[in-house]
Amino acid sequence: MAAEVSALSGWGAPDADDGGSGSEDEARPSTAAAVAAAQKREERLRKFRELHLKRNEARKLNHQEVVEEDKRLKLPANWEAKKARLEWELKVEEKKKECAARGEDYERVKLLEISAEDAERWERRKKRKNPDLGFSDYAAAQLRKYQRLTRQIKPDLEQYEKLKEQYGEALYPTSDSLLHGTHVPSKEGVDRMVADLEKQIEKREKYSRRRPYNDDADIDYINERNAKFNKKAERFYGKYTAEIKQNLERGTAV
Repeated sequence: MAAEVSALSGWGAPDADDGGSGSEDEARPSTAAAVAAAQKREERLRKFRELHLKRNEARKLNHQEVVEEDKRLKLPANWEAKKARLEWELKVEEKKKECAARGEDYERVKLLEISAEDAERWERRKKRKNPDLGFSDYAAAQLRKYQRLTRQIKPDLEQYEKLKEQYGEALYPTSDSLLHGTHVPSKEGVDRMVADLEKQIEKREKYSRRRPYNDDADIDYINERNAKFNKKAERFYGKYTAEIKQNLERGTAV
């Protein structure tokens, strides 16, 4: 009987070693979860730092681009052409120095790099007087116009000698001279000016784009000004008034 009681007591009482291993098994999952959470938090912080650095870099690049754009807007309109011209001149100067250091003639070296077609085209352009190189700016166009008009002026030396004898030193004005209303142009000078103005007007008329006249089109105007107004009205309101216009033409308008 005593043996049975001892056996039952031994079977029901927990072993000290078994209780210790159970607590260790419960602690291991909690430790692993804490490590995983720490790793995930570190990964998020690393991504956040990377995003922060990228944002600062983008902000810096945007500021630099805004500054550069502001500089470009403040530059003259023909700055790019002037810059390209200056860079080309610097290259030419450097090549001249290199040729001089080697003891070569720059003009001969330059001709070796130019094709025959380009050389012929440049020679033809040099032969032309006041060649039109295209529009660069209004100052250059005004200078070209001034040079073309001044070349047409033919000085009248006889008239100059007559005026010199008539006015003497007063012919050469100073800061104290009063010339307003004292000069009377000659009839030949007025005729020359009128002929030049008529020539300029005739030249401008050639550049105007003439609209073709359609003989079969409906005549719904009384003069040229009214025709232009009708075209503008048709362009803006034609699709809204098409039905009304058709009813009026058929005579079925209410």
